[in-house]
Amino acid sequence: MHIDARQLNNNSLIEGDICIIGAGAAGISIALDWMDTPYKVILLEGGGFEYDDKVQELYAGKTTGQKYYPLKSSRLHYFGGTTGHWAGMCSPFDDVDFKKRDWVGDSGWPITKKDLDPFYAKAHKPLQLGPYNYEYEYWNKELPNLNPFPLDEQVVWNKMWQYSQARFGKLYNKTIINSKNVHLYTYANVMDILTNESGTQVNEVTIKNHQGKTHKVRATHFIMACGATQNARLLLASNSQAPKGLGNDHDLVGRYFMEHLEIASAELWLFKRFPTDLYRWHYGKTKSSAELALTEEIQKEKRILNGTVSLSRLSLAKNLKPKIETWQDDDPRKSREKLNESYDDAGEASKNETGNIRKAFQLNTRIEQAPNPNSRVTLGKEKDALGMPKTQLHWELTALDKRSIRTIYQILGQQVGIAGIGRIKLHEFLRDPEDDTFSDSTNAGWHHMGTTRMSNNPKEGVVDSNCKVHGIGNLFVAGSACFTTSGAPNPTLTLVALSLRLSQHIKDIINNA
Repeated sequence: MHIDARQLNNNSLIEGDICIIGAGAAGISIALDWMDTPYKVILLEGGGFEYDDKVQELYAGKTTGQKYYPLKSSRLHYFGGTTGHWAGMCSPFDDVDFKKRDWVGDSGWPITKKDLDPFYAKAHKPLQLGPYNYEYEYWNKELPNLNPFPLDEQVVWNKMWQYSQARFGKLYNKTIINSKNVHLYTYANVMDILTNESGTQVNEVTIKNHQGKTHKVRATHFIMACGATQNARLLLASNSQAPKGLGNDHDLVGRYFMEHLEIASAELWLFKRFPTDLYRWHYGKTKSSAELALTEEIQKEKRILNGTVSLSRLSLAKNLKPKIETWQDDDPRKSREKLNESYDDAGEASKNETGNIRKAFQLNTRIEQAPNPNSRVTLGKEKDALGMPKTQLHWELTALDKRSIRTIYQILGQQVGIAGIGRIKLHEFLRDPEDDTFSDSTNAGWHHMGTTRMSNNPKEGVVDSNCKVHGIGNLFVAGSACFTTSGAPNPTLTLVALSLRLSQHIKDIINNA
């Protein structure tokens, strides 16, 4: 069922069993999981079904620290969320990502990968992926020409990916609209969360829109699924009863903002052509491919972060502008156009390349960001058109981030040399071991994570192992905001799996009541 909140009488009261705030990948996945149950699910989306610049403007904010994309254009604010322009790259986190690592400060989830495995498998359905199998041996039997580089498997392994083309907005709008028990409200921006007097239970949330309408939503359970940046913003802005913001007794809401560093880092020059499609990805065509990664044992030995290395043709890649430069328009549509133009121009420039460069590849890093409490989301002094304080993002990197990237390529270079297949040439910014800085051309993945991190102890995080906000009995956070560490893979598969685990937890609560 669909209701446009702009058409409701002012000060309407909306009531249900479960209220999901946000209709992106996390929120829609949970809503689908509750379809055809006897419970009334309220799904709140701040925008409509198409891009609306006035609604998108609500995401505008300021950034400091390491250069970042404009906040207005780093997420999409309509039904389906940022899946409206995502690349579809899916791979689960590794076992090591959930472990406490003594060389990575503030690492260690209160759950393990085994806890998430059943929900990774379940997440494949809404993401329209193949089987929950990311073993190279499986895909080597399924697909032709997946010859791996002959590298020492005790040092370097092939991390497999699958590719989703699920645009949640287009894919699931009719399903949600036709649902009997899921009630979708569009143009319903949540502005405030109100609790009981003791602050231990949420009573209602306030929603507003540009038509000047204000409504109240009451439910038994509330799930925040607005994305990592907006989840933190909403908790901090809900400060009429808790002056520091909800769940923020220990000043942790908004802290530990994490991104993936996606950086052109080195060149691989092969001695001769290597016949393989294993490391090749064509959007919309490839079912599975691999990126190179270092084993957990090597990460521990070298005391570095977890990352992967992908290959792209050097003749093309050397002509590409950094994404952090092309994606600087506040309008995400215009930034997308500029990004596409950069690829078109690079493709045109590479057409006449001949010689050894045809056997050369740019090596691109995707690596987790070390958890850093100083990398954070706060509220700015300026307010948006609906009266909510705008977001202030301070993105800060550490020496461990830089050292980890450098070490990955030193080891990979050694392994490529031992295998006798080529040589690796480091990019200039990695050559000085004393230089821990990052340039303004450093790319990020548009992957917002952290901000309401998971922990068993409220002094170390915002939500518990079931994604419930510490101290508030019926308020939960879904998605990548709960990540304690960011892993190397794109976050969508993991955030959907974590959201489905949360969904099951709430079902268990209801069934055991």
